[in-house]
Amino acid sequence: MKKRLICLVLGALMLLSMFAACQPGIDKSQASYALVTKSAGNPYNEKEAEGFEAVMKAVGVKAGNYIIRHPEAPTVDAQIKVIDSLISQGVSAIAIAANDANALSAKLQEAKAAGIKIVTLDSDVAPADRLTFCNQAGVQQVAQALVDAVYDIAGGEGEYAILSATSQATNQNAWIDAMKAIAAADAKYSKLTLVEVAYGDDENQKSTDQTQALLAKYPNLKVICAPTTVGIAAAAKVLQDKKSPVKLTGLGLPSEMAAYIGDDADHSCPYMFLWNPIDLGKLAAYASIALVNGDITGKVGDTFTAGDMENSPYTLTAVAGAESYSEIILGQPFKFDSGNIAEWAKIY
Repeated sequence: MKKRLICLVLGALMLLSMFAACQPGIDKSQASYALVTKSAGNPYNEKEAEGFEAVMKAVGVKAGNYIIRHPEAPTVDAQIKVIDSLISQGVSAIAIAANDANALSAKLQEAKAAGIKIVTLDSDVAPADRLTFCNQAGVQQVAQALVDAVYDIAGGEGEYAILSATSQATNQNAWIDAMKAIAAADAKYSKLTLVEVAYGDDENQKSTDQTQALLAKYPNLKVICAPTTVGIAAAAKVLQDKKSPVKLTGLGLPSEMAAYIGDDADHSCPYMFLWNPIDLGKLAAYASIALVNGDITGKVGDTFTAGDMENSPYTLTAVAGAESYSEIILGQPFKFDSGNIAEWAKIY
């Protein structure tokens, strides 16, 4: 009797195993991953995509099982169209650099309800609308670096302006708010005056126009801080072409900014900061894979390996002000100046 019972149990387990193997989604080799950037034609986005694709190839994800989409414009509507398409395709995970913190909520919740793992990178959404955020650097670290750069370049006093991306960009707004808070809390910065936050919408022409407008409106302007790769490149060209005494700092791609970096009168940008967007794309890829594989769930304290990335393994840490939600910090912002820009411009 016992032998018969054991045989029946073993048989049932074998059937369950065979049944599970046939179920969709069980075979992780068939999982599919998507990256949605902010917009087409943005070199920073293209580098993120390069890193994302490199990981997918390295871990053996088939070409048809990873998808990279650059929306036609840096708008919420353009991203929603892409997400709709990905939901229809039944992808396993979506990593997205959000064009708006809140307006994507309904669509991302729809994707989550369909079983899709949502990761954000570069620019976050409301924490409840995703599982984790791949953060290029901590908000406070970026803000402190930028405030100190403005202070240094301005000689500790005078007027400065900020040239941002869109007014809804989560990362831009967080950095700018933190910059204001740092400056207000420390008497060291009391002689600096922020005259305006302008928005170039991450478009080259609009960023150019906004830079020219700032120069016209504020004849005593000393520094423009552009925490956006599109904005800083546009502003650098305007200032250098005009031989303006106004100087520039912010976040830029080395390959785009090499001609403008220098600490003399012939260069518009003494130094700037960034991180490696290729690595940010890689981190989003590894996080997406870890979520689909069940290695992490998005909870604070989860850890996962990320190939040969410098800071691997990564730990999911709490988001300031929303401690039950997680983010993954890529690393510290990196300073690019005349001593290293040529070397880094060859890389990205």
